[in-house]
Order: sequence, then structure tokens, then C-alpha cells
Amino acid sequence: MKFVLEIDMGEAAFEGKAADELERILRYWGGNLRHYAMEPGSTETVYDSGYSEVGRWQITDATGTADSTDATEAPASPS
Repeated sequence: MKFVLEIDMGEAAFEGKAADELERILRYWGGNLRHYAMEPGSTETVYDSGYSEVGRWQITDATGTADSTDATEAPASPS
């Protein structure tokens, strides 16, 4: 599995306070991850301190796919 965190820093990079904002985001989500299933497909939107959407995190399988179904399984036969 992989944990992927993507944050759009934009052109202004949080008004020159990128390190402070990223620290807050990491601290907040680090403390709340225990409330989520740690399995491929788990995902959540990430907001900055001004409650603007700035990214997301997700759990993917080892290939980077968020879907937890096995792509190698044959499709079910029609009845």
C-alpha cells in the first residue's frame, strides 16, 4: 500500500507561510488518520487553515491504484 498526500501550494504558496501551513496540515492529518480505514480506496479532502480545499490524501495499492479490487480476477459469467 501507499499513502499519498497531494497539496496544491498555488502561486502564492500560502501567502509566504508555506512551511507553517504544511506543518499544520501534517499535524492535523497525522492525528486523525486513526479514524480512517488504512486500506486502498480510503481518501479525504485536505483543507488549509482558511478552510479552502488545497489537496487530498489517499491510500492506494502498491501500484498506485486506489481501487482495492483485484484486477486479475476474471469477470463473473452471465447467468
